[in-house]
Amino acid sequence: MKPSTDFAVRSFIGGYDKNLAYIITCMQTGIHIIVDAAIKLDRLKPFIRSEPVALLITHTHGDHIAFLDDYTQAFTNIVIVGHPESQAILDVDGFKPIENDSRFSVGRLKLRAIHTPGHYFDSVCYTLENVIFTGDTLFVGRTGRTISTRSNINDLYDSVYNKIIPLPPQTRIYPGHDYGPEPSITVEKNIEISPLLQAKNEEDFISRMEQYERTRKPGK
Repeated sequence: MKPSTDFAVRSFIGGYDKNLAYIITCMQTGIHIIVDAAIKLDRLKPFIRSEPVALLITHTHGDHIAFLDDYTQAFTNIVIVGHPESQAILDVDGFKPIENDSRFSVGRLKLRAIHTPGHYFDSVCYTLENVIFTGDTLFVGRTGRTISTRSNINDLYDSVYNKIIPLPPQTRIYPGHDYGPEPSITVEKNIEISPLLQAKNEEDFISRMEQYERTRKPGK
C-alpha cells in the first residue's frame, strides 16, 4: 500500500490471470473507491470499513468485470463509472458514463478519466494526483495487446504515446495485471525497461508489437 497525504492505494492480485484490483481510500474521510471487479469480493471485504461509493471500470473484458454482480449486490448504492459504451454491456443500475478528459470528485478525491482505446474500445484510465490506473492499456514492462475483437493497434499507440507517456515522469502506474518484474512502476522507469515504450513513431511501434507477438511467452 502506497499512501500519499490524501489517499492510500491497496492492491489485490488474483482473478483469472494475475489480475490486479485496487481499493483507494481517502485518508481524510475514509471513503473507498474500487478499481475493477476482477477479484472476489471476500478478498477485499476485510479492508473495507464503509460501503464503497464508486467502482471504476477500466474496460469490459470479462476478467475485469467477473465479479461485478457480487459487488453491486453487496453495495447497493455504489456508482459504477466507465466509458459511455460500457453501459449496454454492463447493464447495471447506478452506472455513470464518463467522457474523455472528465474531471470528477469522489468525496474529497479529485480524479480524471482518460479514454484510452486500443487494447479494447472502451478502455479508460483514471488519474488521481500522481498515480494512474491503466487497466490493460499499459502494464509494467509493456503495453496491452491488440489481438481481440474491437482492439486497434493504431488507437493503442495514440493512447500510450500521446496520453500516458506525456504524464509527469514520477506518475505511478497501477496496471490491470501483474505481468512485470514488479506490480507497480513509474512512467519514467517503465519507459526505461520497455522496448514497446521506446518507439520512434507509430510505424516503429507496430513493428515492435509484431516482434513482441512473435516471441511472446505465455503469461508475459
